[in-house]
Amino acid sequence: MSSRRELANAVRALSMDAVQKANSGHPGAPMGMADIAEVLWNSHMKYNPTNAKWADRDRFVLSNGHGSMLLYSLLHLTGFDLSIDDIKNFRQLHSKTAGHPEYGYADGIETTTGPLGQGITNAVGMAIAERTLAAQFNKPGHEIVDHNTFVFMGDGCLMEGLSHESCAIAGTLGLGKLIAFWDDNDISIDGHITDWMEKDVGGRFASYGWHVIRDVDGHDADAINAAIGAAKAESAKPSLICCKTTIGFGSPNLAGTHDCHGAPLGQDEIVATRESLGWTHEPFVIPPEIYAGWDHKEAGAAVESEWQARFDAYKAAYPDEAAEFERRMAGELPANFVEEMDKYIAKTQEEMPNIASRKASQNAIEAMGPVVPELFGGSADLTGSNLTNWSGSVKVNAENAKGNYISWGVREFGMAHMVNGMTLHGGFRAYSGTFFMFMEFMRNALRMSALMKINPIYVYTHDSIGLGEDGPTHQPVEQISTMRAIPNFETWRACDAIESAVSWKEAMLRDSGPTALVFSRQGLKPMERTPEQVKNIEKGGYVLKDCDGTPDLILIATGSEVALAMDAAAAMAERKVRVVSMPSTDRFDAQEQAYRDSVLIPGVKRVAIEAGVDLGWHKYVGLDGAVVCMDSFGESAPAGKLFEQFGFTVDNVVATANKVMG
Repeated sequence: MSSRRELANAVRALSMDAVQKANSGHPGAPMGMADIAEVLWNSHMKYNPTNAKWADRDRFVLSNGHGSMLLYSLLHLTGFDLSIDDIKNFRQLHSKTAGHPEYGYADGIETTTGPLGQGITNAVGMAIAERTLAAQFNKPGHEIVDHNTFVFMGDGCLMEGLSHESCAIAGTLGLGKLIAFWDDNDISIDGHITDWMEKDVGGRFASYGWHVIRDVDGHDADAINAAIGAAKAESAKPSLICCKTTIGFGSPNLAGTHDCHGAPLGQDEIVATRESLGWTHEPFVIPPEIYAGWDHKEAGAAVESEWQARFDAYKAAYPDEAAEFERRMAGELPANFVEEMDKYIAKTQEEMPNIASRKASQNAIEAMGPVVPELFGGSADLTGSNLTNWSGSVKVNAENAKGNYISWGVREFGMAHMVNGMTLHGGFRAYSGTFFMFMEFMRNALRMSALMKINPIYVYTHDSIGLGEDGPTHQPVEQISTMRAIPNFETWRACDAIESAVSWKEAMLRDSGPTALVFSRQGLKPMERTPEQVKNIEKGGYVLKDCDGTPDLILIATGSEVALAMDAAAAMAERKVRVVSMPSTDRFDAQEQAYRDSVLIPGVKRVAIEAGVDLGWHKYVGLDGAVVCMDSFGESAPAGKLFEQFGFTVDNVVATANKVMG
């Protein structure tokens, strides 16, 4: 039987060889954390390599994602669908083994990591999801949701302020099934971290309310095993295991230095490391006895089979709850969702409420809440302004896990990444809320959700200079255009309550990427529509007001500016003017060319109107069109005065239109 050190050395060998072959990568962290990983994956973690998506598996997150060869080695050795050829293909085009772990590329990768601090924050979201799902579904004698979330993280993750946001709320909530391992190796890219790292990380986490296990030798399997056991025994607090490690462990000349952090060891040093470790095998050769020591397929199948038996008993006792659990973990919406939302949209069009779109958003949430029990909301200390709660909202806090809403505090960046983590875990359709201006704090989380093709919903209110007196620090100008630039990201800016309801429906139906819903502070005039026009809202852009024959001009607008476009068209009664509402340019761009041409008729002059910068609008209006947009930051004043000051008036739109038409 192979020793624990021999098993760990297989990880070290694969990591240094793959990085060397690619001539690119980070061998130091995998070599330093190999002993910790061996104990965790072989003696504590609950997983099945042949069913990577088993609902009650433990989640593992490599927050220090630059050490990706650690995760790839573990997946290969334990029996996941990751071959030795995949290991050899590290960092190559279309490889499963990308430079950083990429969600969806290979089984066993729970989230994309690389931007430091993000992985631990995703993990907090996963732990919140586990705790809440357990409270919602477990019954006496039937614990079908009962798993841990394990995280590896380095000094860089702890330097990022993001880790403070998430780890503080993890302690506040008492997430006892969250266990993090700090790779305390005293090294980052610039060298020894003494000059730029706080001296008492354990004290910091203790102040958050974490269970802190200090001074664990990260190369002593018995000490690691005891620490994990102590962490698992603590059910009321998340645990931080402080592991003192040597980066590049086993390398005679580079271990303990920043030189092995982000570069290959070099052929001569690899030879010396093999000798130091007593690893006599050729690159990418793993002997059968080492594979046997790591193989987790049989044990994984057994632990899943035991859970399945318990779930079958649960299903017999609680068939409705079991069916609901299976539906939610499969990511399927209730069968009646579309029907119920269509009824609500038709009712809203009939009633035509004259309200702010943020209030219309809340009304849509109120309509969805009873239909979609997995709906889970929250706001970054702005619930009363974002209107992200509904009558059925129940707060999740330290005392109550059986809820569907979190007040995240002033933690926009952390909130977004924790919501991403909840989405990755499964079982919830999670959304967050804040002022639109503060999406700047969240930008990396938006990008990562789009990159992973997951479907959180970001609710943003106070969408423009229309928020008024709070002034330019709070008035979004460039935000919506830059958000539209994110690949695989859909942005909706509704012009009234009806478009708001449709945008919520479409966001909920989207399963391959995230959606931002952007809403106003001020009231918005409702628009009359035919049933066909209501249906066309979901195409992202549609004809709201038409004329006889070919138009002389097409006005394109979004949000609050749609009403302005309608008023401007009425003021040009002598001309043939079409008005197009375009709540989602992303969705409109995805339509067939024939539909787009039917809305924006080729050869017809166009003017776009939006209370934001003009970035992106010129592709719709062309070189012979014009825009009525912002070209500066806003000011502090009542909304009406600001719209007048910045040219969002009928007179200015008409003047611009006349200039375009000649």
